[in-house]
Amino acid sequence: MGELTLKVILDSNFLFIPSQFQVDIFEELLNLLNHRFDPVLLSVTKQELLTMAKKGSPKMRKQASLALQLAQKCRIVQVKRGADETHDDVIVRIAQKLKCSVATNDRALRKELRIRGIPVIFLRGKTRLTLEGAL
Repeated sequence: MGELTLKVILDSNFLFIPSQFQVDIFEELLNLLNHRFDPVLLSVTKQELLTMAKKGSPKMRKQASLALQLAQKCRIVQVKRGADETHDDVIVRIAQKLKCSVATNDRALRKELRIRGIPVIFLRGKTRLTLEGAL
């Protein structure tokens, strides 16, 4: 039987890593996960990036535009955001539903994911990706 392909939800700030730290996140994910992952971008995250690319500071617009280019490598999953849900709440809910890990550098989100037993991938020391939790 073939190896399982791991779904990894990418948070918007994770897509900023290449422009901020010159780290190739897709290459690093391949190495970290032994060549088996399916990058997932939630529709609400894509919308957040589109908004940043239009309305942020010049630096933010540039980073969001680069992040959107990287997002083209991801499978977009259409999700609805509940009236009382934050963007992070949606990520946690979908990660639980799809039983997948989340790639984020957001400290509060990482903590919430770990409490719920969801594996987290993040940038450590501005140079390499690290996995917290069992896949």
